[in-house]
Amino acid sequence: MKLAIMQPYFLPYIGYWQLINSVDTFVIYDNIQYSKNGWFNRNNILLNNKKTMFTIPLKKDSDSLDVVNRYLANNSKKQVQKTLAQIKSSYRKAPEFKHVFPLLENIFLNEEENLFKYIYASVLQICKYLEIDTKIIISSEIDIDHSLKSQEKVIAITKSLNAKKYINPIGGLKLYNTKDFNENNIELLFQESNVPEYKQNIDEYISYLSIIDIMMFNNKYEIKKMLKEYKVTQDNI
Repeated sequence: MKLAIMQPYFLPYIGYWQLINSVDTFVIYDNIQYSKNGWFNRNNILLNNKKTMFTIPLKKDSDSLDVVNRYLANNSKKQVQKTLAQIKSSYRKAPEFKHVFPLLENIFLNEEENLFKYIYASVLQICKYLEIDTKIIISSEIDIDHSLKSQEKVIAITKSLNAKKYINPIGGLKLYNTKDFNENNIELLFQESNVPEYKQNIDEYISYLSIIDIMMFNNKYEIKKMLKEYKVTQDNI
């Protein structure tokens, strides 16, 4: 069985969905520390022909809390409505707008106030739209020692689920030791996204935007092909 484990990101770029689609089981962390520099509640879209970041505002709280213990701000709906209006204005002439915008409204206007549950619901909805049928498990539901950190926690989760292959995005190449995985009878692999340029309503192509952008400019058939545009490599021991 192939397994991947990732933080809960809000409408991330296509590499995240390629990873989910490429494995048998995908574990999404709920008991992982929130970072304001991460992609938990923000991402990039096209706005006025430029890469522009949107953010879902959160209640002020301790930086040491896990994602599952963070909540949307009381006034978050106002910002959410503003972001939706920006998306509508920016993408209304995109070929897939009429199919995608109603989905985004359901995602952004979710009444859930818990940050993890808000993100988790969005992941499930995007997977359904893209017809990704990978099994998704919430990390805290797995029977391991959850005080473990980093590589040790990844190995514990992988062994608990009886997975033989663990796949991580290529950006985490330096985070893990292949020898340690081999000693636990786990094959460590790294996945590198390679999505070809697609037509946007701008002169110069802009990459690494939220999945929103790809869904607006590409139909499901085209996106399904993109989901397979990656290569998997082994690290050198």
